[in-house]
Amino acid sequence: MYSEYLLVGEVLKPQGVRGQVKIRPDTDDPARFLALDTVYLKNGEQYAPCPIGQIEAREDGFVYAVLNHAGSRDEAEKQRGWMLYVDRAHAVELAEGQYFISDLLGCTVQDRQGKPIGKIDQVLQPGANDVYQIRCGDGRMLYLPVLPFVVLDVKVKEGIITIDEERLPEVAVFED
Repeated sequence: MYSEYLLVGEVLKPQGVRGQVKIRPDTDDPARFLALDTVYLKNGEQYAPCPIGQIEAREDGFVYAVLNHAGSRDEAEKQRGWMLYVDRAHAVELAEGQYFISDLLGCTVQDRQGKPIGKIDQVLQPGANDVYQIRCGDGRMLYLPVLPFVVLDVKVKEGIITIDEERLPEVAVFED
């Protein structure tokens, strides 16, 4: 569901002895961390700023950085498992018709008349098109490719995605 903060990574472990950590980025472009000087940590429903520095986006796909001015391996060890967020003001710009996956999760999928079909459980990215994994009211899973003639309207702030239900037999797969 829509939030003013977006998940960008998770601290996996300390890296070295000078307070650096290894971060698994949750972004298509790990180099986007290079432009950050602050990330946010979620505490309940609140987000607290956390300084980030000495950032390296390496070819192995991971990001290495110092968080909260950590100066030792012991301080970095305490950061293991931290989930790192950015505020929308520092999020990457998306083209029209593109959405952050985190905004789509939990959205209600409805037909053209407004009848709920289910909620997006996951967004799969197998290749040419994303696929919405939708948990239907009866517990079954519906796999729906994101095609413009099927997905008619996406309103992430309202949490509603409208589809053309008449196209489901052509393109969707129900899990038994």
